Amino acid sequence: MNTPTNLTRRDFIKVSSVAGAGLVLSFYLPSKGEPLGAAAAAPAFAPNAWLTIDTNGIVTITVARSEMGQGVLTSMPMIVAEELEADWKNVRVIQAISHPTKYGSMSTGGSFSVRGSWQNLRNAGAAARELLIAAAAQTWGTETSACRAENGTIIHTSGKKLSYGELASKAATMRVPTSLKLKDPKDFKILGKRLRKLDTPSKVNGSAKFGSDIRVPGMLFASVERCPVFGGKVTSFDAAKAKALQGVRDVVQIDSGIAVVATSTWAAFQGRKALTVQWNEGQFAGQNSAAIWKSFEEAAKSKGSIEDYAGSAENALTSAAKKVEAIYYAPLIAHATMEPMNCVADVRSDRCEIWVPTQSPQQVAGEAARILGFPLDKVRVNTTLLGGGFGRRLQTDYSSDAVRVSKAIGAPVSVVWTREDDMQHDWYRPCTYNVLTGGIGKDGWPVAWLHRVVGPGSRGLVVGGSTPPYALPNFQIDSHIKDIGVPIGAWRSVGPSQNGFVVESFIDELAYAAKKDPFEYRRHLLAGSARLRRALEVAAEKAGWGKPLPAGVGRGIAAVESFGSAVAEVFEVSVEKSGKVKIHRIVAAVDCGPVVNPDTLEAQVEGGIVYSLSAVLKDEITIARGRVEQNNFDDYRILTIDEMPKVETHIIPSTESVGGIGEPGLPPVAPALCNAIFAATGKRIRRLPIRPADLQ
Repeated sequence: MNTPTNLTRRDFIKVSSVAGAGLVLSFYLPSKGEPLGAAAAAPAFAPNAWLTIDTNGIVTITVARSEMGQGVLTSMPMIVAEELEADWKNVRVIQAISHPTKYGSMSTGGSFSVRGSWQNLRNAGAAARELLIAAAAQTWGTETSACRAENGTIIHTSGKKLSYGELASKAATMRVPTSLKLKDPKDFKILGKRLRKLDTPSKVNGSAKFGSDIRVPGMLFASVERCPVFGGKVTSFDAAKAKALQGVRDVVQIDSGIAVVATSTWAAFQGRKALTVQWNEGQFAGQNSAAIWKSFEEAAKSKGSIEDYAGSAENALTSAAKKVEAIYYAPLIAHATMEPMNCVADVRSDRCEIWVPTQSPQQVAGEAARILGFPLDKVRVNTTLLGGGFGRRLQTDYSSDAVRVSKAIGAPVSVVWTREDDMQHDWYRPCTYNVLTGGIGKDGWPVAWLHRVVGPGSRGLVVGGSTPPYALPNFQIDSHIKDIGVPIGAWRSVGPSQNGFVVESFIDELAYAAKKDPFEYRRHLLAGSARLRRALEVAAEKAGWGKPLPAGVGRGIAAVESFGSAVAEVFEVSVEKSGKVKIHRIVAAVDCGPVVNPDTLEAQVEGGIVYSLSAVLKDEITIARGRVEQNNFDDYRILTIDEMPKVETHIIPSTESVGGIGEPGLPPVAPALCNAIFAATGKRIRRLPIRPADLQ
């Protein structure tokens, strides 16, 4: 997204600058009657979609992934700047406007931002560097081999120098090289350094623009009343009382419910309360959590679809010296982002512009085009900063609301969800019922492993559990997919968040049944998984595994490889007489391959841990009469700052392939914590969230 130069009747949002570097989130807010989008002056040098360099030497890097606190507005520019040999203080970053092909996938999920863009961004920086070298060589009438790039300048062997700004115009005329030589990691000057996030100052001083902050000339506000039962539809409604309220401009029916349009969010919320709506609640009106678990239990009595297997687990089980059986439960969980869902849409007769905190701008654009019947190039999506995503903002339901309302009223509109809307109309992490049977031989090592999963959603339900990392000669995983009438979506770390708990808890059970140390048991069985084994060893070493602990304190360990990274964690915990769990220490070891920014890496591991701890210790979504029972943070609680334990993160130097980091810190949390509770109390936790009454 380029910065407009002639600001006629335009509001131009400009967010933040910091010493040494800067962040500019810019997008065009049109007045009525103006064309959507803004033409910008061409930069002096724009060798590819990712960067431009102007004649002042300012390097502007475009980021096509969404910033939701994970640091992509800093880490991705670092990758480009490293190969470019840019002067970091001259680097600026802007957020890309949606485009179907220009940037490849713009979806931000699966911890894929850095690992999915690593090669492209390095190539982009390297290509620009080589063009600048070629421009300098031509200027000096010398060979490119006599020139090198360093800190925003090209230096000749004689000592002569030209800045990138001085070379920008000439470089723009050079032909892009057909082959590139990337830097040796030992020569990195930016990657691996603890650089401050470019967007932090704006978030601290309040100038940062999230979706909720967007204001467009002539914009109205809307709130949508939805059926409390998923899948329900409007039968009839009476809007007379709502329309009589001051500030309410209109009431319109859209696919998801009844939208009250007003001059402020407050008026829209009050108008919504005044509505009288009759609903056809549909087939799931009588659904409840007890019935869901009962249906899972019944389904688990028969073999499901085989997901993966090796050898013959059922046959091996019959000859096992000892058999271990367990049932594990993982609940429905909401995303509970700090910023509720919201979106601004301005639908004109033949085009549409959207401002939205989304993880998936291309999907938002595609869905808007479908709804409106427009060609895709007539829909423009501006991605704002996100007040939390965790997978929730991969969906397009809230952006589609705004598009439909704007079309109905013929004006730009901001659709804002309440906290209750967010909690009760989410796309939830699936609940799963897991039946496990393990067989161990006379030597204590596993000879059979059977895992049956029952839950809603898709085959993604078994990700992180379908192929255990351990050396199991005979294993079988099968599944039953059940429709429970509840929307199911991606929740931070997706399948591994449940299956990490199940697999790492059950391997702990086998270790204790074999009378072997849980760390050494895993270590022996990970002989063929070098990366995960190394993470396990480092976590154990740093935590002082095997060293004496105070009375009543137990250690637990877990290791999970997900999203291209290996993470192991050790928890030290005790349990008070009331059943309250006290976490004394958490040690994490991480191998994510090359590290872009250690500070961001540590923050993401800590963030994943605290996000998971809320789910393990407190969170659960329950259903009664087809409705979500929880509606706000008073009955869907999250960890508070005084409850946050100390976390030590140890980064393992690695030349392995690039891995993700936003999610891999989460899956080991539940099993490491629950295994520590068992070590401290002898009580095995197989159902989440942990209930203090079970530990009294």
